[in-house]
Amino acid sequence: AWGSSRTAKPRARWFAIAEAVGLAGLWSALPTYAFATQPSQVQVVIGGAMAAMITTALALAAVPAAALAWIGTLTAAFCLAYYFGSWTLEPKVALSFILVAGAGAFGVARLTRWIFGQLDGLARTRAQAESVRLLLNEYEHRGVGWLWQVDAENRVVYISSRMTALLGRSTNQMIGHSLPASLGGTSALGRILLSRQPFANLEMELKTRRGTRWISLSGDPIIDMTGAFQGFRGVGQDVTDVRRTQERLTNLANMDVLSGLPNRGRVRQLLGEALSGSAGGEAPCAIMFLDLDGFKPVNDTFGHPKGDVVLKSVAQRLLKEAGQFGQVGRMGGDEFAIVIKEANSRRLVESLADRLIAAIAEPFHIDKAEVRIGVSIGCAFGPIDGHSVDDLIQKADLALYQAKAMGRGTCRFFNADMQNEAEDRLRLEQDMRAGIRAKQFRLLFQPLISAADQSLAGFEALIRWHHPTRGIVPPNHFIPLAEETGLIMELGEWVIDEACRAVATWPEHIQVAINVSAKQLIYPALPNTINEAIRKYRLQPDRLELEVTESIFLGDSANAVDVLKRLRTLGVGIALDDFGTGYSSLGYLNKAVFHKLKIDGSFVREAANNKETVAIIQSIIQLAKSFRMTVTAEGVETADDFTRMRDLGCHTIQGYLFGRPMSFEKASELVHGIQQRLSA
Repeated sequence: AWGSSRTAKPRARWFAIAEAVGLAGLWSALPTYAFATQPSQVQVVIGGAMAAMITTALALAAVPAAALAWIGTLTAAFCLAYYFGSWTLEPKVALSFILVAGAGAFGVARLTRWIFGQLDGLARTRAQAESVRLLLNEYEHRGVGWLWQVDAENRVVYISSRMTALLGRSTNQMIGHSLPASLGGTSALGRILLSRQPFANLEMELKTRRGTRWISLSGDPIIDMTGAFQGFRGVGQDVTDVRRTQERLTNLANMDVLSGLPNRGRVRQLLGEALSGSAGGEAPCAIMFLDLDGFKPVNDTFGHPKGDVVLKSVAQRLLKEAGQFGQVGRMGGDEFAIVIKEANSRRLVESLADRLIAAIAEPFHIDKAEVRIGVSIGCAFGPIDGHSVDDLIQKADLALYQAKAMGRGTCRFFNADMQNEAEDRLRLEQDMRAGIRAKQFRLLFQPLISAADQSLAGFEALIRWHHPTRGIVPPNHFIPLAEETGLIMELGEWVIDEACRAVATWPEHIQVAINVSAKQLIYPALPNTINEAIRKYRLQPDRLELEVTESIFLGDSANAVDVLKRLRTLGVGIALDDFGTGYSSLGYLNKAVFHKLKIDGSFVREAANNKETVAIIQSIIQLAKSFRMTVTAEGVETADDFTRMRDLGCHTIQGYLFGRPMSFEKASELVHGIQQRLSA
């Protein structure tokens, strides 16, 4: 009635205090009244009884104020009895009374603290239990997951209805049955439950009426107060959607979106797995690198969306031919790869390469147009050619480089010579960079002679590299490397400046021709570079002639033609060099960019003994006349060659008959010597 804690209402607390004072007064009235008239022996008994009554305040410990009121009232009564009584207590008896009363007061204080501690702990436990109950209800009813509990024998004691619904069973069908057996007899869960250790996020595959589902279970062992194991209690969750999302993300991370093939990263993983198997004593593995030939013009002509259609078709053809032998992947752009885990023989890989080349060579159809491309392949074997993924990929790439250099549409297998060539190429690149800084490059000039009167019409500027240890490095060795590394731009700018500087010192009727790489035409800044050189040396633009080969039409032809048109606008001459030996460029002759065709020296040499070659030369000259172009014959070495080319209609002649490439100083002597003879 008095309340049970400090949180009791003030009115109830005051009522308890008043009741304690009243009862204490009643209980102490008789002993106090009778105390003075009793003999000393009885007084001792009465005093002890009153001291004992003080200790009964322990019963009021729940209300400390009431307990203190009880003790205070009894103590006051005892003091009054002692004061008015005519008796003398022995010190030890008085001490015992004091100790009993003090013990009572101390006990009240200690017991009060303990009771309040217990009550507060109980209140917190109840609050926590209520919070847990609310959270568990929220967990279940919001569809986050479900609860489960098993006994020491792994039999189901409790399981949420959401779990039974997922399994397509009723709760009664689950209660009392083995949880691992109910979930399909999964051994992993059985082993974990037998270990009696906490576990978390154990994922299991379930076959349900809704199809395959994935669940995740977590649980903790139940241990009673005696330390005995009583079973497990835990939570579960359907993680099917999460797992599917993870699988989709994994696929996106490992698959090429366009083709659906494994991407570069996944190809590396597959190669690593194959290499590990080969290192473990299994058959050698192989990696094939494939690069499409002639794919860029397809993109340029039809656009990237149509180019993507071709790439998808290429992927399908590769899968059809190589799918049963290895994993086909796309490395990016127009590059593909095939990982063969068991390359038991080189002949098998060679045969596959032949089939792949033939399959890609078959025409593709875009918007009713027939498109033909090719493929070059480089191959390396592991662990024969390399013991790591990076090493093997590098070797296959070197082999692919060789396949491209051999004329495309071929397959090359890595060998040690390729590595040596690659290292030499790297050293040559480093030497070239140093050579440009050290001014090791020189221009030589070969005369161009008028066929009509054999007068000097100009020179072709030819670059040479005087290497301090290699000696004279041929242009066909360093020009392709300069194009690959981008050094062609720096080298080309030097050639333009040096040639313009040279021709500026010669009479105005003398021209100079400069060879321009197809790579240089990629850069729109080339016309600006040439215009600056012309202005720098105050040249008439028609004194400068740029020679390009038919290879410019194999790359970004539209951009190349645009740059050539800008150059023609400057007034610079454009000559098509080695005409008839490469890509068929007849369709570009009507673009009004060329003013000259140059007949390759091979035609000139063969014309002496081959009538068909003479007919070809006649056709070229007639074609040039149709487009109002002039014609230069290269490689003229004999007087008969000169007479034949002149009579066929060539305008200018170039070859050893009239001079080999010479230094600027000797070229200047030739120019000024002719001028002096003309003046005389």
